[in-house]
Amino acid sequence: MSIRRADSLGGKAAIVGIGATEFSKDSGRSELKLAVEAVRAALDDAGLTPADVDGLVTFTMDTSPEITVAQVAGIGELSFFSRIHYGGGAACATVQQAALAVASGIADVVVCYRAFNERSGRRFGSGVQRREPTAEGAALGWNLPYGLLTPASWVAMAAQRYLHAYGLDPEVFGQVAVVDRRHAARNPAAYFHGKPITLADHAASRWIVEPLRLLDCCQETDGGQALVVTGVERARDLPRPPAVVVAAAQGAGRSQEQMTSFYRDGLTGLPETAVVARQLWRTSGLSPADIDVGILYDHFTPFVLMQLEEFGFCGPGEAGDFVAADALPLNTHGGQLGEAYLHGMNGIAEAVRQIRGTSVNQVAGAARSLVTAGTGVPTSGLVLGADG
Repeated sequence: MSIRRADSLGGKAAIVGIGATEFSKDSGRSELKLAVEAVRAALDDAGLTPADVDGLVTFTMDTSPEITVAQVAGIGELSFFSRIHYGGGAACATVQQAALAVASGIADVVVCYRAFNERSGRRFGSGVQRREPTAEGAALGWNLPYGLLTPASWVAMAAQRYLHAYGLDPEVFGQVAVVDRRHAARNPAAYFHGKPITLADHAASRWIVEPLRLLDCCQETDGGQALVVTGVERARDLPRPPAVVVAAAQGAGRSQEQMTSFYRDGLTGLPETAVVARQLWRTSGLSPADIDVGILYDHFTPFVLMQLEEFGFCGPGEAGDFVAADALPLNTHGGQLGEAYLHGMNGIAEAVRQIRGTSVNQVAGAARSLVTAGTGVPTSGLVLGADG
């Protein structure tokens, strides 16, 4: 995964199982129970049992420890366990860690999971409530006194500059919201199933932090999602078509902070995403023209546009028109705006469904999916492909 050369991980591991709880605003059960339900559902989907698992990966933010999930889920001894930092930026990196473990022989079957009561419990959208003294907290300390207290306020700074630099109107952000909600409307698992929106609905929604409106911001969700990763050879003997890890990458940019990288040379792009894009394209040998479906992290609509530009699907300032033209099937599950906010893990599951041919918004002949993780923070990405 060097930033200077292609790596050799691609083609050695695959996602063979996906499982989730329902997505709700009040789960009525603990985050541990949500995690275990998702893990068991993913193993059932893979045709495997808890006894087959010897590795677990999750987020540093997850409240359910690997050893506790293993105990409650009936998993035995573990030879590998790992956690990835930086919130939603960790999503695709959990699969990368699992693939590395499988490819190196450290583990045979690794389950990646994320579970939280993010609506009925701790609501990330409420912003900074209390912060322990850390280097990361010090970076936030330059911004909090001036009213930048929430993720929406941090993103709004970059979004405003993006509009100014390219002479655009906030309607361009609405293009993302409309596409996501159109797909969510057809997805029975989505919270906004049956509820598409229009650009007029977007423009009429209330301001959160200008230029972001309510419909530019992701949901708050209770739920869990899990993914099962194993070697490609073993994957071929399991019931479901494998989604092969063609390439996986992490990336942090220069002068990187968590959501407040305002001291960079410019605010109209996402340098951490550019690092991931270079690695994915170099390792896979693919280009934007080879991607059949894009599952792009959509905690806020402006960063979807910037991701499209950083990955080279279109030029700077052109992503709004690119999305409006449906030039790439995008967030076919409804995204975090329309289906659920599960820190991007539900997006990886949708990419797997597209490769399997089982999405409710299936793209005909989809053989390669691009998946991205949280932006504005150190991040990660995947290219998943059909076997053979």
